[in-house]
Amino acid sequence: MSLLSNVVVVIAVQLLLGSLAWSAPECKHGAEYCKDRLMHPDMPEPLQGRNAPRKYEGDDTNAYWREQATEYVKEKLATPLKEGKAKNVIMFLGDGMGITTTSAARNLLGGEEMVLSFEQFAHTGLSKTYSVDKIVPDSACTATAYLCGVKGQEGTIGVNGAVPRTDCTVMLDEATHVDSIAKWAMDAGKWAGLVTTTRVTHASPAGVYAHIAERDWENDAEVAADCGTASGIQDIAYQLANGQVGSKLKLIMGGGRKHWVDSSLETWGERTDGLNLIDEFKAADAQNVYVSTEAELNALDLTTPARLLGLFQNDHLLYHMQTNETTTQPTLEQMTRKAIEYMSQSTEGYFLFIEGGRIDQAHHDNLARMALDETIEFSKAIAAARELTSADDTLLVVTADHSHVFNYAGYSYRGSDIFGPAPAIAQDGKRHMVLSYSNGPSYDRFYDAETKERIDPTTLINGVYNEEFPAGVPLDMDTHGGDDVLVYADGPWSHLFTGVYEQSTIPHLMAYSACIGDGLTMCN
Repeated sequence: MSLLSNVVVVIAVQLLLGSLAWSAPECKHGAEYCKDRLMHPDMPEPLQGRNAPRKYEGDDTNAYWREQATEYVKEKLATPLKEGKAKNVIMFLGDGMGITTTSAARNLLGGEEMVLSFEQFAHTGLSKTYSVDKIVPDSACTATAYLCGVKGQEGTIGVNGAVPRTDCTVMLDEATHVDSIAKWAMDAGKWAGLVTTTRVTHASPAGVYAHIAERDWENDAEVAADCGTASGIQDIAYQLANGQVGSKLKLIMGGGRKHWVDSSLETWGERTDGLNLIDEFKAADAQNVYVSTEAELNALDLTTPARLLGLFQNDHLLYHMQTNETTTQPTLEQMTRKAIEYMSQSTEGYFLFIEGGRIDQAHHDNLARMALDETIEFSKAIAAARELTSADDTLLVVTADHSHVFNYAGYSYRGSDIFGPAPAIAQDGKRHMVLSYSNGPSYDRFYDAETKERIDPTTLINGVYNEEFPAGVPLDMDTHGGDDVLVYADGPWSHLFTGVYEQSTIPHLMAYSACIGDGLTMCN
């Protein structure tokens, strides 16, 4: 018998963990009709009280939506194109922040109809994220694309597609090196800097200054493990401290002290070459300033440093949800405010790269709550940047390097808990969550290998910040997604960022607005 024409008769409307459980009723129509109803089910009316969908006055009328649309059209018509020169360019990178992430994160602001700060920007587009060798990229090769304007192979940074990952010889040919927009800016007399919630030597920020065949070569010991001690390859931290671009960055803030210091000098150090790159930074100029805590950063007179280095953790910064009154690291918003205050002293302007890097890392571990919270923190930093700058002379660009296999589904009612179960019961008689992952480390937690049955996720998910959400395929880490990512732009020439384009186009669009680099600009 056809499964489509003989759907099991089950109507289970019950209150389970604060929401409705529902299974499809019998379909007595033809197979095609029944198939469509399974794809687009008509859920039963929910119970009243705390389980009722959120209601908005007037949203059941034509006028509510038509007036909303009219206001949007008026707003667009009243927004003039800005075609002046961008004195400053700030690029925000939400690592792993795909469209399902931003859509789900709105619920943390009060509902699916809310907007993140950057969703109010004047113009949006889509970038294609594949690399030279992979359909689905990583954060290293994408950094080369959106910062250097050239695509490379997975795992490589600041080199072109001729350099294979972990190759110890090809990358030594400087003809394969590609410079970032930070260098273009400095060549034009501007300042350049970076801020991140990850290690400052991690893949995304490394795209600002490094040329390397392996993203994991963050210190000399890691280079030696793959290429020996006499390879001639400068590790990423060394390039940040002493390289052509890294040594001239005016501001560096994030985590990752361990890659700066030899293990014989500090217990947390991981270098093996005897160097303390932090001390070298301080010794290079009496006016160079190093800070390691939020209090030190807040107390600093930002008019005094020649250069500013802030390393606030030995490894990545803690997730925002891990911090408390005893933590000493600043938030991304605090770092952003201090960075803009400092960089604004440049009379010629600046390029600033700011990364919300732990969105990605939370997704890799199937930690949906933490990924969405990091997205909200990222949005706060962008709101601060727009508050502190003018759209007349400062271009803000917000994008992601890639997405994740993060799912936002299940026909839930308006106003329901985004971290809760969907209304329907699955074919195995168990609930499923609104948020889940296609793959990742949580698979074993939600699947009983002995009984070969799925475990009801509502018996495991109880509201703690660091709990895993279900994954469909067992992997050590969830994978990135290959879908296009959004690009949001506001300020001079932001209208150029509309359309669908290669990710490697992004720095050329920023350079056009600021008249930097040797490509096409508004000045030539």
